[in-house]
Amino acid sequence: MDYCFASDNTVGAHPTVLAALVAADAGTEKSYGADSASATALEEIRRVFGDHAEAALVTTGTAANVLGLAHVLRPHEAVIAPSVAHLVNDESTAPGTFGVNLLPVPTSDGKLRPADFAPYLATVGDEHSPQPRVASITQATELGLVYSVDEVRALADAAHANGMLLHMDGARIANAVAALDVSARTAVTDAGVDLLSLGLTKIGGLEAEAIVVLKPGLGAGLTYTIKRGMQLVSKGRLIGAQVAALLADDLWLQNARHANAMAARLSTELAALPGVALARPTEASGVFVLLPPAVQAAMAKEFAFYPWQANPGEYRLMCSWKTTDAQIDAVVARAASAC
Repeated sequence: MDYCFASDNTVGAHPTVLAALVAADAGTEKSYGADSASATALEEIRRVFGDHAEAALVTTGTAANVLGLAHVLRPHEAVIAPSVAHLVNDESTAPGTFGVNLLPVPTSDGKLRPADFAPYLATVGDEHSPQPRVASITQATELGLVYSVDEVRALADAAHANGMLLHMDGARIANAVAALDVSARTAVTDAGVDLLSLGLTKIGGLEAEAIVVLKPGLGAGLTYTIKRGMQLVSKGRLIGAQVAALLADDLWLQNARHANAMAARLSTELAALPGVALARPTEASGVFVLLPPAVQAAMAKEFAFYPWQANPGEYRLMCSWKTTDAQIDAVVARAASAC
């Protein structure tokens, strides 16, 4: 394969991250997150999201999502989420293992809306039904769309008015913030998000994720949740170094802007080909496109990409911080050869 467009996880770590890991590896440091690199990472998280933010560094997005939600849920409580959410479809049995009960909502575009709370709010106080405690959204969504700041704020307001919290699965939060062209604080904290899964692996980390608690008081005891979830890493400085390197000087957003720009170019050029059409707008780093069988077959000989869910003929191509113009040229040329 000349290049893998299947996921933004397929490329390696950014050189700045690798240099930070080498530096963090020198000498000795205290373990289990009591090190200088982890402290710097927390300082950067607070600079980006607000002075009151609390955080726990973890190694996977699954851990960030599941343990973050497990931390705020009681056994009879549950999470409202779109039925296409990664949390519902791709975390396997991890949510159930840690007592995270899910209440899926069918949506046409992967976005949750305040009106979607209604069926579950109708059973509040009924001991025969799971009690809604959290609304969870993915930013950017699994279908490549980006919630506006106003959309997030409306969800937060509706959740809070009904005694719920708003969780954001931010596996691609950098791409969303870059697309919105606002600060991360504006897009997340000021919009009312209570709990964030901060994803940095897809945007240049080696394995760098974080649970970020934005609601004051909600982070009490988080370390115990992390330990129970087997994510209290002994050499925590190696995660902290990655987080600090990506957030410092907004490298994560520089990487996201590049990925988004590559996706925008790929989207425009593929859509201009005969018989090819976009399945939906390209708003972040994912391109969702309808391909004739001959075009798909020609592209697949040289490039990896995914068929998308249950929509025949729809495919997803992900761009990354490392995607080049030459790679875009190559995949478009291969598609054009079969048109």
